[in-house]
Amino acid sequence: MKQAVFVMMNHYADYEGCYLTSYLNQTDQWLVKTASIAPEVTSLGGLQTTVDYQLADIPQDADLLVLIGGKSWALENQTLKSLLTKRLNQHQPVAAICGAVDYLARNGLLTGYRHTGNAQYLWQQDSAYTNPADFVATQAVADRNLVTANGTAALPFTNLVLKMVHFLPDQGVDKATALYSLGFYKYCQQYGNPFA
Repeated sequence: MKQAVFVMMNHYADYEGCYLTSYLNQTDQWLVKTASIAPEVTSLGGLQTTVDYQLADIPQDADLLVLIGGKSWALENQTLKSLLTKRLNQHQPVAAICGAVDYLARNGLLTGYRHTGNAQYLWQQDSAYTNPADFVATQAVADRNLVTANGTAALPFTNLVLKMVHFLPDQGVDKATALYSLGFYKYCQQYGNPFA
């Protein structure tokens, strides 16, 4: 069984990972786990999450590492930086959205990757952010083993992450996420009733 680990800090943005966790968790091919620097974190919406792993305990062979944004990514954490550096260098899938992308930029982890985020100006003072020409002003960007997105892009983020891990063929991923991007009635007009 494949394992996806969602890293969430306190005050994480619960809506940014909800589509992705739901898709992965509803199949018997994926196991969804959580990780943080504290045993329990609370989302922006007040949801309390008891995490499965501390950062140092995240399995090295996890099939997907997802960093969920929020208000607590202005942190220094060598364990997380080392984990991400190793995963990116070994071409293991990593996905980051919203404030988590800011963490990647501050730590030089976007170097060599096309990427997006909330706003590039946020990283102007970060000396480790050295590739501003690779920034793409769009909702979500996939480049090899890294997906990045801004905080309003939960669905495009989900789409690109599912494609990165070959959850379904690309057309299948597009059809699955279209239910939520188009809405039920437009989806039915285009694809038929998914619940019939």
